[in-house]
Amino acid sequence: MVYAMKHPSHQSQLPRLKRIHGQVAGLVRMVEADRYCADILTQMRAVQAALRSTEQEILKSHIEHCVASAIESGNQGERRSKLAELYDILKRFGVA
Repeated sequence: MVYAMKHPSHQSQLPRLKRIHGQVAGLVRMVEADRYCADILTQMRAVQAALRSTEQEILKSHIEHCVASAIESGNQGERRSKLAELYDILKRFGVA
């Protein structure tokens, strides 16, 4: 049996990523303009929160599509591989 997984699209995340890109560009301008430290740190925290939120959405999609498809496929090798990959991702996030 040949297993073919359809990779989910993350196009819906592009507006968020473009907004984050703009926030980072704003940070550069703030540093160049010698803005107050607390203002820069506040903006940095906003960027981190936006990235975290986007990361969570992509992780959710990965679990719902890629991991679930591997489990439903009946292919034990693919199932083990995707679960190991998920564990590694969670480990990098400091969750596992």
